[in-house]
Amino acid sequence: MPARTHPRKAPRQARSRLTVEALLDAAAQVFERHGYAAGTTNRIAERAGVSIGSLYQYYPNKDAILVALVEQHLDEGTAAAGSVLAALVADVPPADVGMRRLVEAMVALHRDRPALHRVLFEEAPRPPALRRRLEELEETVTAAVAAYLRASDATDRDPELAARMVVRVVETVTHELVLRPRGVPVDAHVDEAVVLLTRYLGKRDINVPSVTRSA
Repeated sequence: MPARTHPRKAPRQARSRLTVEALLDAAAQVFERHGYAAGTTNRIAERAGVSIGSLYQYYPNKDAILVALVEQHLDEGTAAAGSVLAALVADVPPADVGMRRLVEAMVALHRDRPALHRVLFEEAPRPPALRRRLEELEETVTAAVAAYLRASDATDRDPELAARMVVRVVETVTHELVLRPRGVPVDAHVDEAVVLLTRYLGKRDINVPSVTRSA
């Protein structure tokens, strides 16, 4: 039977809300320092300064705490990305400037506490509700990037398809370059990602042969 990945109860009073905040702050520190396997509920409770019984009043296990941390991170990321995307549509900069703003915004989200980010997005469970939220967030970001591409006339590619490619490339590239930089400065990675995306979006002046699938 799969482990529960949602809280036992929501805090209602100010004191209980403070307890939950302390638990999440402590969990972030524990997972950042010790990783997933050694990030035990006992360590989290000790770090938060509460009893293990108090922790279990709100969360059935560490996976439920991890999911809560992912949700918290998504809340923060959605707010940050939303302002950047809204500015792109309102201001409509050239493609290289627009892609740089997008890449730098994603790097900023990943760059903060990379060890914790690695646990949240590579080891945390993905219950159905969280997967749906991630999919919905991707669709929202893709729609905003498509709106920017249409307004900027930056590409002669299909805006919706191009936006989907941009969003997935930015997510993959920034995730890897921040968590696994391999000795290359992040700023250099950003520059290369901007070049890659800008050239992809650039108006096509050569004929690209279509791929014909054999029957």
